[in-house]
Amino acid sequence: MLQYLSLFECSSWLALTLARYCRLVPPTRELQRNSTVAWASQPASQRHRAGHAPIPWVADALALLAGIGLGIAIALGISSESPSLLSSPGGWFDAVGRLAALTGTYLMLVMIVLIARLPWLERTVGQDRLVRWHRRIGGWPIALIVVHVVAVTLGYAQMTKSGPFHQFWVFLRNYPDLLAAIVSFALLIVAGVSSARIARRRMKYETWWVVHLYMYLALGLAFAHQIVTGVMFLGHPLARGYWIGVSALTAGVVLTSRVILPMIRNARLQLRVHKVEEEAPGVYTVTLKGRQLSRLAVSGGQFFQWRFLTKGLWWHSHPYSLSALPRPPYLRVTVKASGDQSSAVGHLRVGTRVLIEGPYGTFTKHARTNTSVTMVGAGVGITPLRALLEDLPGDIDVSVIIRASRVEEIVHRDELEALVRARGGTFHELVGSRHQVVLDARTMKQLAPRLAQGDLYICGPEGFTERVVDVARRLGLRKQQIHYEAFSF
Repeated sequence: MLQYLSLFECSSWLALTLARYCRLVPPTRELQRNSTVAWASQPASQRHRAGHAPIPWVADALALLAGIGLGIAIALGISSESPSLLSSPGGWFDAVGRLAALTGTYLMLVMIVLIARLPWLERTVGQDRLVRWHRRIGGWPIALIVVHVVAVTLGYAQMTKSGPFHQFWVFLRNYPDLLAAIVSFALLIVAGVSSARIARRRMKYETWWVVHLYMYLALGLAFAHQIVTGVMFLGHPLARGYWIGVSALTAGVVLTSRVILPMIRNARLQLRVHKVEEEAPGVYTVTLKGRQLSRLAVSGGQFFQWRFLTKGLWWHSHPYSLSALPRPPYLRVTVKASGDQSSAVGHLRVGTRVLIEGPYGTFTKHARTNTSVTMVGAGVGITPLRALLEDLPGDIDVSVIIRASRVEEIVHRDELEALVRARGGTFHELVGSRHQVVLDARTMKQLAPRLAQGDLYICGPEGFTERVVDVARRLGLRKQQIHYEAFSF
């Protein structure tokens, strides 16, 4: 599957280059005109297409299908065993190893599907929850593959009456595709180690992203080993056909959601950088211009995966939320310079081509359960709140609380205040160090008296979000009333 991701990037360059020469993309000079989009005073165009609502039963249906598929895989594995195989020397070791391999491989495929960015699953469950599920499953495939390697080596060692290390060396020298399987196992271990919390904290996002691409390569290498040498496949066409079908389906899901659909969308939108402005110290607003943006269904609070096609940025994407609803032909995102890509965003040239995947996320008006909403934001986390505020129905009672160390760090301050005042809501700024200005339960209750009877939307740095969630729970809010998303990796 790794080659599919490379295909996406190469095909995108080729498609956009051809489009330029065929005059499907406006020349760069047309984008350099000094035009201004009045994001604060100009309401979102009625031509903007509303975002899709979540589909509540999707997650349960997929979980049921995954469970049925796992049951079929195990049943086919057991059916391939026979009394003669089990009673032979090392037979039980081999059987345990084979079942462990089948289960571990199936769980790896489930992990891939969870992070395949299926649009209807993302907007129903949310990327942060899917990532948590992915991590929760992640340790099991590694453990099961370890059991497989150890058990099969011990089983064959008993059968050949040799030591396990000697047998392992025989595997490497004489069994087809086993060397590729060992490489696959090593790549899986590396991906697993890099997913540990302590490792993630020490790694750049870009490094972590590259390491995890090799999980696709690991699956590809392991697949050949299973089909060629697996006892459960030799002489068992049903089992072979099932695993080929499941693997092909997983590859098709990834190819469709990560390559085909984004390519079609980006070929239609033809997004380019229109303007870059420094919104606050180290925070940049990028306005993009494109075509047919009225067909882009997006809700306030959602995010896209952004890929800026310029040197040093084109080969990976990052999640950034829209900082306003689309105003065709314009789209806007606000980014804080905190990593390699985000720091380079401030230096983007007008006319730079941009690819997007999405929209994703459940941090939208669809999560609301009441007619009263309180929004609490800090840092660049203010930007999705600003887009969400614009998207809420007009009859919603709104209170907005913004936390910042300095006034100039409040991103889109004038726009936020104007939107809140237009609704007749309340707008509060807590400015100062966290030791001097504390956002505790008492302050929250004073600033948002109807907090406990409404919904709470939180967006900001991880520590800030955790503190506000803790305050909200102590004030009696239920889990269903508290909405936030974490863009952790």
